Amino acid sequence: MNQLLQPAKFNTGYIIGISFISALGGYLFGFDFAVIAGALPFLQKQFGLDAYWEGFATGSLALGAIVGCLIAGKVSDKYGRKPGLLLAAATFTVSSLAMAFAPGRDFFIAARFTAGIGVGMASMLSPMYIAEIAPANWRGRLVAINQLTIVLGILITNLVNYWLRNNGDDSWRLMFGLGAVPSILFLLGIFILPESPRWLVQNNKADAANKVLNKIGGKQFADNSITGIKRSLVGISKISYSVAFNKAFLPAVLIGIGLAVFQQLCGINTVFNYARKIFESVGGSQDDQLKQTVFIGGVNLVFTVLAMLLVDKIGRKPLMLFGAGGLAILYIVVAKMLATGSENVSWVLLAAIGTYAMSLAPVTWVLISEIFPNKIRGAATAIAVLCLWAAYFILVFTFPILFETFKDNTFYIYSGICVLGFFFIWKKVKETKGKTLEEMEGVIGGH
Repeated sequence: MNQLLQPAKFNTGYIIGISFISALGGYLFGFDFAVIAGALPFLQKQFGLDAYWEGFATGSLALGAIVGCLIAGKVSDKYGRKPGLLLAAATFTVSSLAMAFAPGRDFFIAARFTAGIGVGMASMLSPMYIAEIAPANWRGRLVAINQLTIVLGILITNLVNYWLRNNGDDSWRLMFGLGAVPSILFLLGIFILPESPRWLVQNNKADAANKVLNKIGGKQFADNSITGIKRSLVGISKISYSVAFNKAFLPAVLIGIGLAVFQQLCGINTVFNYARKIFESVGGSQDDQLKQTVFIGGVNLVFTVLAMLLVDKIGRKPLMLFGAGGLAILYIVVAKMLATGSENVSWVLLAAIGTYAMSLAPVTWVLISEIFPNKIRGAATAIAVLCLWAAYFILVFTFPILFETFKDNTFYIYSGICVLGFFFIWKKVKETKGKTLEEMEGVIGGH
C-alpha cells in the first residue's frame, strides 16, 4: 500500500480535532435550517406574515446561501480556506444577533438573508477544507462529520425550540439569538486551524504546507503529498468561474452539479420542511406531528453515523445507488399509503429519512468536496453548492403547489426523479474511495 495511506503514522487526535472545528459550520447550517420552523408561529403574530411573506421569510436563507457560495469561492481561492471560514463564522454571529433584535419584518428578512450568506459559505468551505487536510483513506468519514454536525444542529435546535415554545411572544428572539453561542465558538476555533496545505502549495507556500502535512502524517507523508499536489498544479493560471467550464474540467463540474441538484430534488427535504402538512393530510394530531418530528431527528442522526462508518469501507457509489433506488421504491409506497389515508405512512417516511441520511445526504458532500481538480476546486465547489441551494429553493417552494394540485401523486414525481438519479450515478459517477485528491485528477473527467 502507498505510504500515504498508512494510518499508523497519522496524528489521529489532531486530524479529528481540526475536522470537528471546521464542521461547526455544518452545525450552524443545521441551526439556521431548523430554527425557522419553531419561530414561524411567533413571527406570523409579530409581523403579520401572510402566506407569501411566510414563504419568503423561510426561503430567504436559500437565496442568501447562493450569494454566499459565490463569495466563498472567490475568497477561498484568493485569500485561503481559513479566511473564508472566518468570514462565514463572523457572518453567522452578526446575523444571529440581528435576527434576534429585528424591529420589523423587512429587517428580519434582510438579517435571515445575511444568515444565508454564512450558511452558503460554510456549506461549501467546511467539507472542502476537511477533504483537503484529510488522509485519503479517512476522507469519507471525516467529511461526513460535516453532515453529522448539520444533523445535530437540526435536532438540538428543534429540541430548544420546543423547550422555548411557551416562553411568551418574544420566544422567537431567544431562538435566533442562541445561534450566536455556537457561532462565536466556531469563530474562536477557526483561529487554531491550519491553512489548507493544498491552497498553500498552490500559492507558493510549500514550506508552510510541509509543516501542516508533517504534523498530520509525518515527513514522508508530507513530502509525497507536496510532490503530488505540485504535479496536479502544472500549467495553472488565474482561476475564475468561467475556467471551471473549460473542456478539461467540464465533466467533473457537470457531475458535481448533477449530484448537488439531485440531492435536493430527490424530495426528502419536503418531509423535513412540510412534515406537518403531510401528516395532517392523513388526520395526524398535533401531538403525533410533534412525535414524528422527534423521530425524524433521531433517525436522521443514527443513520448519518452509520454512513460515516460505511463510506470509506464499501465506497461512495454503492451508498449513492442504494439511496437513489431505495427512495424511488419508498416514495411509491408513500404515495399509495397517502391515497388510502393510512397513518402508518409515517413509518415509511422514517425509512425514507434513514435511507437518505446514510446515503445521499452525507455522501453527496463527500463527493463534491473531492472530485474537482486542485486547479479549480474552490470555484467548482462554489458552483456545485450554489446549484444545490438553488435546487433546494425550487423544491421547498414548489412542494405546497404540487401537493395541493396532485396530493399523494406528488411522491410519484419524486420517485421518477430518483430513478433518473440512480441511472445518472450508475453511468457517470466513479468510485473515489481510498484515492488521494491528486490521484482522482485522472479518474473524474479525462483532463
